[in-house]
Amino acid sequence: MHQKDSRDHEAFPVLVLAAGASRRMGRHKALLTLGSGTLLDRAIAQGRQVSSNVTVVTGGGYPLIRYRCRAQPTAWHQAPAWETGMAASLQSGISTLGPRAKGVFIVLLDQPLIELEDMAHLAAVARNQPLLPVAAEFHGKPGAPAYIPRHLWPEIMMLEGDRGAAPVLARHRALTLPINGAYADVDTPEDWRRLFGAR
Repeated sequence: MHQKDSRDHEAFPVLVLAAGASRRMGRHKALLTLGSGTLLDRAIAQGRQVSSNVTVVTGGGYPLIRYRCRAQPTAWHQAPAWETGMAASLQSGISTLGPRAKGVFIVLLDQPLIELEDMAHLAAVARNQPLLPVAAEFHGKPGAPAYIPRHLWPEIMMLEGDRGAAPVLARHRALTLPINGAYADVDTPEDWRRLFGAR
């Protein structure tokens, strides 16, 4: 990741969404062991490839996951209404961003197979066209990780329940990029064993 100045730090923040209760996993996904760290450590590393300004949005498991995490982000933010679904966590995270932000990069906790090089490519495309929404491609539709320009934030703030930004990105015809590993998310113990074996 190339060096970025302080203005860039504020202009292109990252939100790592890690607020879920992990009910289907049966334990906090953020604390699953991956290499010498955790699943959350991996997500923070993905975020750092995009920007030096990384905020982890938490809910379930906080503050335990904060103290078990090795790769500390720029900031931690506990979403007060995280139990109502992803929309509330995303909206709460966006509400913390300053007026100089041109947009926001969204990284999910549970996509550990996404390579850092693909994150860097996503960042480069978005920074080159900061008014354009950019997202990973899922069967021709946009998904996470993604870049949401500021002019779309009012629509994000209208979302409800367990819905992320995908409908807004699709409505505005986000540029989609093929990102290896974006399909391999971790929701259940079976997902985890399939990706990494018994742990």
